[in-house]
Amino acid sequence: MTAAAEPGRILILNGAPRSGKSTLVALVRERLPGRWINLGVDMHMERMLPPELLPGIGLRPGGERPDLEAHLPALYGALYDSIAAHGRAGFDVVVDIAHHDAYSRPLGMLPDCARRLAGLPVLFVGLRCALPAIMERRGASDPARGYLTAGAGQPVPPPVLRWQEAVHAHGHYDLELDTGLLPPEACLAAIAEALARPPEHPTAFERLAAI
Repeated sequence: MTAAAEPGRILILNGAPRSGKSTLVALVRERLPGRWINLGVDMHMERMLPPELLPGIGLRPGGERPDLEAHLPALYGALYDSIAAHGRAGFDVVVDIAHHDAYSRPLGMLPDCARRLAGLPVLFVGLRCALPAIMERRGASDPARGYLTAGAGQPVPPPVLRWQEAVHAHGHYDLELDTGLLPPEACLAAIAEALARPPEHPTAFERLAAI
C-alpha cells in the first residue's frame, strides 16, 4: 500500500491586473524548489472557459455582468477544489488570482474558497501596486490583452480604480508586498522566506474560513 503524499504548499498571489502576479508565478516555478503547478485566473481565462462564460473568475468589480455572476460560485469552487486536490496529492501549487466581492450583489466566495483548502498549508500573499505603476504597465502591455489604458492628462479609467479598491477589501493576508516598489527578485525572496518558516496561526485562510 502506497503511503499518503505529504501535502504540497499552496501559494496564492492576490492582486489587481498588472500588479505582477504572472511575473512572480514564472519566478516561483523557475527558481523555488518543488514541483510547482500553476492554477489561476490566467489559465482559467485563456485556456479553460467556453466563450459564453468569459471572463469567468476574471470578471471586473462593478456589477458589469450580472448574467455571469450566477456561475461564479461554482467556478471558484471548482478551481479551489482542484487546488486542494493537487495539494493533497503532494504538488506545490501557485495561484494567480484577483479576489473581490464588488459584484451587483455580494457573493461572499472567498470564505468558501478558504474552507475548501482546510488542513492544507496555504500562504496568502497580497500584491499591492500604486496606480502610477499599474497605469505604466497597462500602457506597455500587448494591446491584444485588452488592458485599459489612459493617455497623458487623462483620468484613470473607472474599472482600474475599482480594482484597486476592491481586490484587497477582505483585509486578510499572511504577507503583503508592494510590487510597485520592490523588484520581482525581492518579492520572490520574501515569499521564499515566508514559505520556509512555520506558519503563524490562525493563518489568513484560517481566519477567512471562520467567517
